[in-house]
Amino acid sequence: MRWIVRDFTFEFPRPIVVMGIVNTTPDSFADGGRFLDTNSAVDHALRLADEGAEIIDIGGESTRPGSDPVSAEEELRRVVPVIERLTKRSDILLSIDTQKPTVARAALNAGASIVNDVAANRDSPEMWRIVAETNAGYVCMHMQGTPQTMQAKPLYDDVLQEVSSFFTERLARLAEYEISSRQVALDPGIGFGKELEHNIKLLSGLNQFIVTERPIMVGVSRKSFIGKLLGTPIEERLPASLACAIWSVIEGVHIVRVHEVAETVQAVRMAEALSDNR
Repeated sequence: MRWIVRDFTFEFPRPIVVMGIVNTTPDSFADGGRFLDTNSAVDHALRLADEGAEIIDIGGESTRPGSDPVSAEEELRRVVPVIERLTKRSDILLSIDTQKPTVARAALNAGASIVNDVAANRDSPEMWRIVAETNAGYVCMHMQGTPQTMQAKPLYDDVLQEVSSFFTERLARLAEYEISSRQVALDPGIGFGKELEHNIKLLSGLNQFIVTERPIMVGVSRKSFIGKLLGTPIEERLPASLACAIWSVIEGVHIVRVHEVAETVQAVRMAEALSDNR
């Protein structure tokens, strides 16, 4: 199985890809405000790359539940200088975490290779046209509602089946806009329009998504459902986040999106060694 992201191709099966998170926002739930300055964001991204991240995911707008949207101009101001500077200093693959087509296009022009789109449930095709034109990698994430509304009583009859159906429908829709399935990775959207029990069911059934023959990405790092389940504050959720990363290896996931790269790389490589030797 291949995932084509512009000029680079991931060939699976292979060791799980660790994607490191860089938030250039004042209000992201886990590290808002730490990397607002371009220099600090670039330095943090380079540290994550040194720790073993193969992709750096750069975001300029918080998508935590109830977060306020920002203008495209502000989002561009936050992310484009970071991407431009990283492109000059490193060969690491860069991903833009955005819902806005204008931001995606500018980020791809600046040197990003992947669009990580939490709003893949939209009806407007503008984002997909940009991905098709640029041959960018595309992360298609499931979300019920929007970041502003997604936690207002999300409902599912069968969350695994409904997310699977969404993926099937989206892959067909993306193909209509000449996006090859080989450009697409799928993210079930843990914490995006899901209650605690929905998140647990999705994680417990991750292997059901492998049949899509597309790479599966999971982002669990420090999320609020961990706090709801275990009563832990954000700064104490690393052990549970690592448990989910190891579980992702066992379930056959291809990409994990995390804040703590060094710890995650060590945990998943050990899990892979044990799994391969079983």
